[in-house]
Amino acid sequence: MTRLALPLLLSLAAPLPATAWDYGQKNVPAFQPAFENQTRAPKQDSGVKVQTEVIATGLTHPWGIEVMPDGRLLVTERSGALRIVGMDGRKSAPIKGVPEVLARGQGGLLDVALAPDFAQSRVIYLTYAKPVEGGSATAAARGVLSAEGSALIGVEDIFVQSPPSPTAKHYGSRILIEGDYAWVTTGEHSSRSERKYAQDMDKTYGKVMRVPLNGGTPEIWTLGHRNMQGAALRDGQLWVLEHGPKGGDELNLIEKGANYGWPVVSYGETYGGLPIGGGTPRAAGMQEPDYYWDPVIAPGNMLFYQGGMFPEWRGDILAASLNPGGVVRLDMEGDRVAGEEPFLMGKGRVRDLAVAPDGSVLMLMDARGGGILRLSR
Repeated sequence: MTRLALPLLLSLAAPLPATAWDYGQKNVPAFQPAFENQTRAPKQDSGVKVQTEVIATGLTHPWGIEVMPDGRLLVTERSGALRIVGMDGRKSAPIKGVPEVLARGQGGLLDVALAPDFAQSRVIYLTYAKPVEGGSATAAARGVLSAEGSALIGVEDIFVQSPPSPTAKHYGSRILIEGDYAWVTTGEHSSRSERKYAQDMDKTYGKVMRVPLNGGTPEIWTLGHRNMQGAALRDGQLWVLEHGPKGGDELNLIEKGANYGWPVVSYGETYGGLPIGGGTPRAAGMQEPDYYWDPVIAPGNMLFYQGGMFPEWRGDILAASLNPGGVVRLDMEGDRVAGEEPFLMGKGRVRDLAVAPDGSVLMLMDARGGGILRLSR
């Protein structure tokens, strides 16, 4: 059932709890949450004392990570390389057959996902900034990883964003496989002239796309997004993490046909301190975020933790943070955030997360000399 967007009733907003984690002064202090715990949820301490160890180094701006059935890792580098990385830190040579990418700005080789039957089919999915006439576009492709893991075979695009953009920013670009479909998130390429396309149903900017894997026509599922770089499934629900501007990062439960507001409304402001759209955080017919941050955490990817090493976290969201950097745990009670707990904040840009077979959490560190850290107890 679609939740109704809330009206413009700032005076009835719930107050911020005094026990929330303090990420710093709000960029837009006049904006108040529309309901309890929509932002700065109560601070929690799960009692977990985490330890970190370096698994791999020498990766160039790694962006996506997947754990293969044999425990090895598939890792993308924004420069265009796809590698297999062992838990002992050994890195393969770049896998051949990867699509050509536009490795400029925020573009390059981005996400990676395994087909549910990867152990038999060897099919993987990639997203990337595809160079096309007029600039580039978020694209998704699939191919078969050869038995020895050295090449991709039969690579073909299953989605290409339209129209092409001259701006190498805000590609979105997470991909999840569910049944006969792929979920692909796109960005709106950031520029003042292009961001409005997030509201246009004849363009695939700033959208959640549902892409048939049998070659059918991709479908716009939701609109009004800025730059979704996190996505995860829970019991048939699709959740996304979205970069706000200066303030206003969002966690959203995706509901077919819903409009998530960008660039008409936002809980943030422009980097120059100007209002977004009409200068309000909400409007009739536009979806409220399930959670937001001001100031931002600059979210990377997310997951719902179901591993065995941290039973205290089962069912909770782990969100990667690029700025200030680290991992944020969101305690989930149904579809609402009940509490928040940050880890390793300020320790480096975390772009993606994965859960190893032993239940430890793998953190993909986005840097020129990036790598993989293992979070354990």
